Amino acid sequence: MANACKSTGVSAMTSSQTSIEISDLYKIFGSSPRAHVEAVRKGLSKSDLGSMHGHILGLNNISISMPAGKIQVVMGLSGSGKSTLIRHINRLIDPTSGSIMIDGQNVVDMSENELREFRRKKTAMVFQRFGLLPHRSVVDNVMFGLEVRGVDHGKARATAMRWIERVGLIGFENRFPDELSGGMQQRVGLARALSNDASILLMDEAYSALDPLIRTDMQTMLLDLQSELKKTIVFITHDLDEALRLGDKIVILRDGSIIQQGDSQDILLRPADDYIRRFVKDVNRGRYIMIDAVMKPVTADSAGDMLHHRIRSGLSLEAAARELASSSFDAALVINERDEPIGAVSLRDITAAASSVLDVEQVT
Repeated sequence: MANACKSTGVSAMTSSQTSIEISDLYKIFGSSPRAHVEAVRKGLSKSDLGSMHGHILGLNNISISMPAGKIQVVMGLSGSGKSTLIRHINRLIDPTSGSIMIDGQNVVDMSENELREFRRKKTAMVFQRFGLLPHRSVVDNVMFGLEVRGVDHGKARATAMRWIERVGLIGFENRFPDELSGGMQQRVGLARALSNDASILLMDEAYSALDPLIRTDMQTMLLDLQSELKKTIVFITHDLDEALRLGDKIVILRDGSIIQQGDSQDILLRPADDYIRRFVKDVNRGRYIMIDAVMKPVTADSAGDMLHHRIRSGLSLEAAARELASSSFDAALVINERDEPIGAVSLRDITAAASSVLDVEQVT
């Protein structure tokens, strides 16, 4: 991917340094939503709000700190409030109460002109159903946002072509959306979003309509791009495997409320309640749990016994097991980025941790 970056003239970018701080966010749908915020704060349930007042609780006391340059996944089942939440970030939906701080400015307080500029320059959105203009070619779709911003046609086209090549669609630039597969259409949508060079990328169920293999390819492409671009990405999904693969941080919603938030290790090893436990019970733990979670303290004896085999911190259990199985050792030292031993692990430890009947207390 790095070579492709050089060939297209797309230079590696530094972190966007644009974090998103959502605090005490409520969304109530109905004729007089503000009148019911305090009652919801005091514990009025979603069902009671509906039955007693004819209002719908969309978001309930949402507070999330989304780090700059990272992928924040928001997941949940249908009706959980995840798509409602992402549309608050660029204020396609106005909150009933709360704040959304980006670069020191509250999006909720922006004027119409400020909001228009914010949407044009700070955020880009990738939709589930692609959102392409059917009468425009691939290149014209990709450069559409640049045209809206008043960028010179020649410069806009050159930028669009660089991103078309970057997402693997060179040769298709003059095709129309109905001539492309679903995966190719989503690549066009991603290229269009990236061409605007916005620091925040909002992806609402972007891959949900794709076949599983194409979906995996798109996830890989996103991770490769993100390793270079360091965008602040908010990614909405209902799929836990997708959340675990993509998310630096994960928030799980149910009925408009946060049930748990943390990284993949928090979600898998320390589920907050039975709802989360049901979510994670069938996950391939070996693919997502890191070796760091099961390693034991290094002793003088273990350091000596395993001196000749080392495993890098951050490897998944699955990858570590393959590495050990292909060696002549059944245990190894875990080393950090400075090649210093920080723990020890055996193949037996890995096998036990990867089991679906893992006792969480063993690794916490």
